[in-house]
Amino acid sequence: MATRKVAEFGKKLIRRQKMDCSMEETRFARCLTTLDLIALGVSSTLAAGFYVISGGVARDSAGSAIVLSFLTAAMASFNAGLYYIEFEGRVPQTRYAYLYSYITIGEIWAYILGWNLILSYVIGTASVARAWSSTFDNLVEKKMSSFFEGHISMNVPGVPVKYPDVFAVVLIMLLTALLAFGVSESALLNKCFTGVNLFILSFVISGFVKGDFKNWKLTQDDYFDNMTNFTFCNSSFGDVGAGGFAPFGFPGILTGAATCFYAFVGFDCIATTGEEAKTPHRSIPIGIIVSLLICFLAYFGVSAALTLMMPYYLLNKESPLPEAFSYVGWDPARYIVAVGSLCALSSSLLGSMFAMPHIIYAMAEDGLLFRFLSNVNSKRKTPVIATIASGVMSVVMACLFDLKALVDLMVIGTLLAYTLITVCVLILRYQPNQNTSEHNTSMERDEQITLKSLFFPNNENPTASSGRLVYYCVAIMCTLITVLCVVLALCSKPILNGCPGWIAVSVVLIVLIGVVTAVVWRQPESKVYLSFKVPLLPILPIISVFVNLYLMMQLDLATWARFGVWMLTGLLIYFLYGMWHSFDKTSNDEEPTLLSKGPSYT
Repeated sequence: MATRKVAEFGKKLIRRQKMDCSMEETRFARCLTTLDLIALGVSSTLAAGFYVISGGVARDSAGSAIVLSFLTAAMASFNAGLYYIEFEGRVPQTRYAYLYSYITIGEIWAYILGWNLILSYVIGTASVARAWSSTFDNLVEKKMSSFFEGHISMNVPGVPVKYPDVFAVVLIMLLTALLAFGVSESALLNKCFTGVNLFILSFVISGFVKGDFKNWKLTQDDYFDNMTNFTFCNSSFGDVGAGGFAPFGFPGILTGAATCFYAFVGFDCIATTGEEAKTPHRSIPIGIIVSLLICFLAYFGVSAALTLMMPYYLLNKESPLPEAFSYVGWDPARYIVAVGSLCALSSSLLGSMFAMPHIIYAMAEDGLLFRFLSNVNSKRKTPVIATIASGVMSVVMACLFDLKALVDLMVIGTLLAYTLITVCVLILRYQPNQNTSEHNTSMERDEQITLKSLFFPNNENPTASSGRLVYYCVAIMCTLITVLCVVLALCSKPILNGCPGWIAVSVVLIVLIGVVTAVVWRQPESKVYLSFKVPLLPILPIISVFVNLYLMMQLDLATWARFGVWMLTGLLIYFLYGMWHSFDKTSNDEEPTLLSKGPSYT
């Protein structure tokens, strides 16, 4: 009796939603064009990271080779974009990646993915709002922060901020009201912000005319010559690298790329517009690719101009662009750059807040979150309650955490979400298609898995058993990769020093991963036509999973603790509410179907 109850409980956790490709109607207004999606992707991606991280990465990690760091990060981001494009080629709905994790790897993992996407957007909104407030505060010579710190300061244990950022709170509330008012209005404002931002970036890139290629070939003598005119925190040349184009070597380029990767986070908000885009099958892939290309060209051009205009070790980590223009004698450009910074941050804030309510709406509509969050305003056709809820969560985060804590927390949520999306693509490509004759044929020829069939399957098309085999193999593979990442993160020094024990452990794990990968590779792949398919399966997804998990292991314990609190809160909601409301309990089918959802207008 107890065993049966445990088995039933386990089935509830991994039950999967059936894919319904006939759902063409949407409760939202289809008003977004391809240009709107490109502007949304560019505005969400090209913002705080551009105006802040470029100076820190160039000065402390990569030097002038920051251009290669951005190139490496762009390639990694493009790789993540491929999985989003394949998802869109199947069913362009607002649930998007969350829906396909529901279809492929089960309910609990879909909920975790959706919950982490919410975290990413909440933190993204709160962090950009605080960055906007900080930028404006710098323009008014810190008068705003001095006033708040003097009148509403707080010293709460465990809370890293000295005072609640009232300006950031007001900014979030205003944009929440704008999004609740209507999508077309917010899209128009977003395009205006993005246009101004790109114009300012063009001006920044024009700094090439004041550049000097000598700054990409700096020597020790150049360093000491510059130190006679500038006060620098480091007293030795070795602390700022060895000079030349890549003063910190190849490791510095990779370290810089890890930071620059997060400058590209944000393009995935395009994936949430499936029910509001006029032609989603065409607009979403174009939007993702073009926005990433524009962002890379902007990052590459600006970082190149920045390091040509002044030596990398003189850059100001907090505000590198104004400092660079002052260095070459263009002091009035400080105010032009400040305008561009505020426009970029505004558009990024709008992009993050645009995507967040759609994830909340989708999960609420499926019953995993409270149903009232899926209500849609009958006049404006926007998820008003979900929009307000997302704004409230962002306000709380902006009040409790500083910018660094917010960014670190966003990193771990985004990486886990990208990992789950990658796993979904891998699993789904080896499943029998539920909507064509391929499924019926595979069911008729389904066979038991044997040792021989692991590497030499008898069917050309996927079967139910081969699909289950891939599911289990991917689960084993992810477990092995996680263990390998932990070993490499915690025991990197012994491994580099030639410790035979840890080297042997690493080799065994790599061999086991290779064997499981070979099993997956030998299984029949679905022949369903898609407008785009991720290439090099299963190798490319496995590399993506490894990179994402390894980067997660680099985060500190405080970030993991905050992430643990967020996940604990989400799991409590799921086990107390979500798992009991997501499926129709009156259904006696072997594989449950979702509750029918009638429109709920307010």
